[in-house]
Amino acid sequence: ISMQRRQRGVNLGFILLLSQIFQVGINNVPPVTLATLGLNIFLFLNPIAPLGDVCISVQNAYDGKDWKRLFFSPVHHADDWHLYFNMVSMLWKGIKLERRLGSVWFAYIIAIFSLLVGVVYIVVEKILAEIMDDFSYNTQCAVGFSGVLFALKVLSNHYYPGGNSNILGFLVVPNKYACWAELVIIHLLSPGLNNRGHFVQNIFSVVYLTFF
Repeated sequence: ISMQRRQRGVNLGFILLLSQIFQVGINNVPPVTLATLGLNIFLFLNPIAPLGDVCISVQNAYDGKDWKRLFFSPVHHADDWHLYFNMVSMLWKGIKLERRLGSVWFAYIIAIFSLLVGVVYIVVEKILAEIMDDFSYNTQCAVGFSGVLFALKVLSNHYYPGGNSNILGFLVVPNKYACWAELVIIHLLSPGLNNRGHFVQNIFSVVYLTFF
């Protein structure tokens, strides 16, 4: 991800996100989903540190032993459109899954996916660097909640096979194509993002479903 893409101020994506949340109605959003939205929005407006200091990569987390990035990177976003796509996606997935699984179990899943996927991401990037003999993979730095959301989409397809998914609140696609549609949309909205993290999350969520 390009660390130069973060912009100051409140932009259109942020305004559209708030509009979407209020259109759904805060009272209609389950507590863990609402708290997750609130945390990501708060840290977008008040980041813990510049993106270059919270993003995760092999170089800064593994080689540099800066493990706090495992906690910080998922809840920071590159720009307002990155935040908008992720949080609108979280809104719809959270409403559906939290009501199905219950708030306690849903909170556990969010926490586990947010933390462990960073570890898996580092491992995958490290392996790619060795296999491809290209150590630029070690410096690929990622932020954002996107990967967690792709994992939640796999869970949603597991618990709600068939049917359709609502993307961004207005685009309805069959569930089996939803992950690919979201990947295309987020690439169009934020073309600088490192999308390998999304595939890593998909793999991790399949492992989760298999063993848990």
